[in-house]
Amino acid sequence: MKPLVSIIMGSTSDLPVMKKAADFLDSMEIPFEMNALSAHRTPAEVEEFARTAADRGLKVIIAAAGMAAALPGVIAASTTLPVIGVPLDATLGGKDAMLSIIQMPPGIAVATVGINAAMNAAVLATQMIALTDEDVARRFASYRSSLKEKIVKANAELAKIEYKFKTN
Repeated sequence: MKPLVSIIMGSTSDLPVMKKAADFLDSMEIPFEMNALSAHRTPAEVEEFARTAADRGLKVIIAAAGMAAALPGVIAASTTLPVIGVPLDATLGGKDAMLSIIQMPPGIAVATVGINAAMNAAVLATQMIALTDEDVARRFASYRSSLKEKIVKANAELAKIEYKFKTN
């Protein structure tokens, strides 16, 4: 099994957040890999990873970064694959990382999800893969349908709660 998505984080301390991306990709049955690479501590390895990613069959890269948040942009500079940045709440509530990832120069794009929103990065990666994989598209459509069912069920539960002045 060859990975279609790569989850990259600066260190394993990012795993508690990035685990949500891995869990979602696993539930969608999308092969993925996880690696720790640092734009500042292992720059040559980051460049090699990004330069060879497409040749290895990857379709999407999810890259997490906090503070200086250079990793997603450095990866995007060396590949034509879509890169999804996950800003991490390492300092300043993650706003510094978010702004760093969002502010890419023209021609080097990084899609950016919310702070610590690794699951949404995996959702976006799944949507990209689903464009050319009907099985993934079906699984994703089923997942999206289940979101509606959860809210319908929650609303039914709320209807059972009684208050003196509640009207529904």
